[in-house]
Amino acid sequence: MIREAAHRDLSRLEAIHRTGFAEPWDAVGLGQLLESRQVFAFLEEGPTADGGFVMARVAAGEAEILTIAVTPASRRKGVGRVLVEAAARKAHAMGAESFFLEVAVGNQAARALYESLGFRQAGLRKAYYAGSPPQDALVLKVGLPLNLGP
Repeated sequence: MIREAAHRDLSRLEAIHRTGFAEPWDAVGLGQLLESRQVFAFLEEGPTADGGFVMARVAAGEAEILTIAVTPASRRKGVGRVLVEAAARKAHAMGAESFFLEVAVGNQAARALYESLGFRQAGLRKAYYAGSPPQDALVLKVGLPLNLGP
């Protein structure tokens, strides 16, 4: 089930984020972002502790995925797709005409998902992700509303 996330969900969002990132965001940081009227998040929750969430913001007719995380047990089950689609609908309803994000060049699974939704490369950020060695990020962009077909 997908629903809009609220402050009461911050510890859950933090736990999900921890499963997907070497340097995860904590509940305080996630909460500070959610305090903005232009930021929203959707949470997918099932009968177990698995699931995922997406957090995005809208500004000046453009939307950005700030972060998306899906627990290992929920990956490759369509959770990421449903989350991005929900975020795209909400962003469009808030006036966004396009949606963008950064994704690590080497993250083939995420890149395949975004490309299947119509995202195309709009730029490259060299050494965007910290690490040894740092990783480049592709900037991907798509027009809204998403063309999801019949």
